[in-house]
Amino acid sequence: MINLELPEKLTQTQKMAQQLASGVFRPIARKYDAIEHCDTPEELKPVAQMMAAMPRGEGKSGGNKDGASDAIKNGSNMMGIMGVEAMCWGDVGLMLSIPGASGLGNAAIMAVGTPEQKEKYGKLYCAMAITEPGAGSDSAAVATTAVADGDEWVLNGEKIYCTAGQRCDAIVVWATLDKSLGKAAIKSFIVPRDNPGVQLVRVEDKMGLRVSDTAALAFNNCRIPRDHILGSAEVGDTEEARKKAFGGVMQTFDNTRPQVAAMALGVARAALEITREVFEKEGVEANFSKLPYNSTARELELYRLEADLEAARLMTLKAAWMADNGQPNSREASMCKAKAGRMGNDVTLKCVALCGELGYSERTLLEKLARDSKIIDIFEGTQQIQQLIVARHLLGLSSKELK
Repeated sequence: MINLELPEKLTQTQKMAQQLASGVFRPIARKYDAIEHCDTPEELKPVAQMMAAMPRGEGKSGGNKDGASDAIKNGSNMMGIMGVEAMCWGDVGLMLSIPGASGLGNAAIMAVGTPEQKEKYGKLYCAMAITEPGAGSDSAAVATTAVADGDEWVLNGEKIYCTAGQRCDAIVVWATLDKSLGKAAIKSFIVPRDNPGVQLVRVEDKMGLRVSDTAALAFNNCRIPRDHILGSAEVGDTEEARKKAFGGVMQTFDNTRPQVAAMALGVARAALEITREVFEKEGVEANFSKLPYNSTARELELYRLEADLEAARLMTLKAAWMADNGQPNSREASMCKAKAGRMGNDVTLKCVALCGELGYSERTLLEKLARDSKIIDIFEGTQQIQQLIVARHLLGLSSKELK
């Protein structure tokens, strides 16, 4: 059974991440939001050493069903939730810009990579390239091709909205071996960032997460060794084989979507703390022991937002705990991502409104937190896609039966 009391090793991780957020991220958050397209912030370079000291693990896949006998009560997935939430309280964009940190590509490599791939690329900063001009939420519509040529794969195609696509060390690229086979032929490949076949097309100007580079990349006859494919190169022609092939690629998100949800938790907590500070300066102190009919409208709204944050936090903890214990958590991962993403948007925008001109101005970080929160509801699967995934699980329908 899930235990909501965090063990000491997790509280230590949480404290270290919170110190990093308050001592490094928060003081420079506004500075780098204004600069936007800069190199890796100098202040973050020493952070890599602190990150290296924080416990890390490979994490169990939520799809593993045989972990009951040696279940980890709270492992690396829960540890990741604690660290990400605390750091995003400081600044989401800076958290995503830490040199040498783990990217989404790292999660894929550590989940399904070979021991050799994990050893070579597991500790590098690896981005993930999925989205294309014609393939956004529908990952199965990927058009980038991978063709076998002797001892190499040759990749051709275009990717957009690749987080850390400029600064990363390597990229996990989704490509199809045969477009006519749909999901069954989609595989992921490890591509070093300095490969001559990788072209940086542009770095996007964005509404939020402005210090984090979001790149458009082109792959032009990009050659990589045959052993740079993640998983098997075999393509099954049965329905079950197709599901298994694409499902193996998608399984990465069962571990990473709770971490994206944790980003929303950190942003929302930061906004609520700033709002409470503003209220207290005006003589309004939220007292949760007061009955609703004895509270002001502003206090009631704050209570509602706090409850919404807590609900999202518990859903996120459950999804991470299930992954650590080898329990299939695809539904819960999508649930917490959908809930937290929506909650983060709602909480930050309501905090802007509650604080009036202070919320809308740059005198506090509230307007920045509201801008940063929007992408959390979009990347790694939009709100609508998460609800669709949850509906399929609840109704027992396949992606073909419920679109």
